[in-house]
Amino acid sequence: MTTTTQVTKKVYLFFPKSETEKPIVYHLVKDYNLIINIFRAKVTPQEEGYLSLDVTGTPEDIQRGLDYVKTFNVAITEGNKGVLWNAERCTHCTNCTVHCPTHALHIADAATRRVAYDETECIECLSCLESYPYGVCSSMY
Repeated sequence: MTTTTQVTKKVYLFFPKSETEKPIVYHLVKDYNLIINIFRAKVTPQEEGYLSLDVTGTPEDIQRGLDYVKTFNVAITEGNKGVLWNAERCTHCTNCTVHCPTHALHIADAATRRVAYDETECIECLSCLESYPYGVCSSMY
């Protein structure tokens, strides 16, 4: 019996108005055996859609699923950058660290009290946007 390793990829999808009514995520689950964890979804007044999600499955199934998505007019961005942190603007007040449930924003050095951001730990709850002064954190959309 062979076992196939499952992996998880962070993916951002942009759906133009012409594609927002199609059951694309449904087909990723049903036809490509993928597990989808949606972190954020947004539809703008112009009816453009944005999805931030984790896709879990075998590397082959993920690739087949993303190839399917590419047959539509949907832009795909892979990576962990849903929340952007501007280190230069950070004043290291540490207010954000108590609001970050996964400790993606954390005190990196106890001696200097310097704040750091680990984007791989971020679940895009957006608590940092409300608790961080000076626009240090922002959302991709």
